[in-house]
Amino acid sequence: MNQIPITIKGAELLKAELQRLLSVDRPNVIQAIAEARAQGDLSENAEYDAAKERQSFIEGRIAEIEAKLSNAMIIDPKTLNAEGRCVFGATVEVEDLDSGDVSKYQIVGDDEADVKQGKISVSSPIARALIGKTEGEVAEVMAPAGLRSYEVRAVEYI
Repeated sequence: MNQIPITIKGAELLKAELQRLLSVDRPNVIQAIAEARAQGDLSENAEYDAAKERQSFIEGRIAEIEAKLSNAMIIDPKTLNAEGRCVFGATVEVEDLDSGDVSKYQIVGDDEADVKQGKISVSSPIARALIGKTEGEVAEVMAPAGLRSYEVRAVEYI
């Protein structure tokens, strides 16, 4: 399997979620299943069915996170020496040349992406257009509304 790029913060968040699933959620659902079993007939027991469904979700998520972490290529943006180029982990300030709007994005892994927090996936169209660009260069992005041009105003590795 290919390595999945992820920032240090993203890896820490996945590890924290895994720890919570293993130490809190899994024991809670096991307890809920035991309590539902104690009620008797399992064929008409909605609590049992719900607890088993929850257990299936938790076990699936644990397996998914473990797989992602085992294939993770953890990147610390602070240690990058990309000579001012937009790369994975970089924080980029761009200006939309059509509207004049200025935005700041960090290019992160797919699991970390959250546009509301200014984190865009490395596989998103805007990130792909920005990769390799330096301050002052223009990236053109095909958006649903048409071709958009963004000027790179600043690149930081924070």
